[in-house]
Amino acid sequence: MKTQRNKTNIQSSTLTAGQKNFLRHQKLQKIYIFWSRILIFIAFLMLWQVSADLGWIDSFYFSSPIAILQLFWHDILDRSLLSHIGITLLESGISFLLIIVCSVLTATFFWFYPSLGKMCEPFLIVLNSLPKSALAPLIIVWLGTGPRTIILCGISVGIFGCILNLYQSFAQTDPERLKLIETLGGTKLQAFTKVVFPGNIPTFISLSKVNIGLALVGVIIGEFLAGRKGLGYLIIYGSQVFKLDMVILSIVILCAIAMGIYGLLNLLEKKISY
Repeated sequence: MKTQRNKTNIQSSTLTAGQKNFLRHQKLQKIYIFWSRILIFIAFLMLWQVSADLGWIDSFYFSSPIAILQLFWHDILDRSLLSHIGITLLESGISFLLIIVCSVLTATFFWFYPSLGKMCEPFLIVLNSLPKSALAPLIIVWLGTGPRTIILCGISVGIFGCILNLYQSFAQTDPERLKLIETLGGTKLQAFTKVVFPGNIPTFISLSKVNIGLALVGVIIGEFLAGRKGLGYLIIYGSQVFKLDMVILSIVILCAIAMGIYGLLNLLEKKISY
């Protein structure tokens, strides 16, 4: 910590007045944007609540922030909501990890055997373009209802695009660096571990940001059709019995989960870049 502070102090002492003003302006702009987002969100909630109280919108269909907060607190106390959140998070986490692991292994295999990669590329494009909701009924017929079906639905949404993007990124690695490894007598495995994979870590992080959201979407689709627990099940159940507070609460929780996971991946990206 002391060394980092000393480095920061040394760097700040070598900056010119114009550079310091620029950095100060950038910092103030970040603070302004952050608090502007908070104020816009608070204003939206206040307008929503006032509209429901004054009858501008039908609170039966659109609910209100206070009603959603009361339902959230009630479900937290009886622990029913926590189990649904936990199941959705677990299924999404497993789907995401399987997408990443299978994509890395497949893209690596295609990089080592480019002819096979080119052979399979059109099929991956077709599968990636296919609406994944069309696959869900087939998966239910094959595996029945339950966590396996939901996890497979989560995997099917993101895996084909992840393989394609990762393989193309591997294939576009700087050929000069690969030629240098080959000239120095390095093997193809060494070229992959020393150049290809480390050079594509930023791409890997970017794909992870996309695929965590896709895994969550796929799990929710699976819970719509085959779930008996989870936030997707709550959305379907709430719409069937006209408990729209439950539906909106589940959607709000999904938004919070997506924001939290995205924030964690951003922190990971910053740590890796530094």
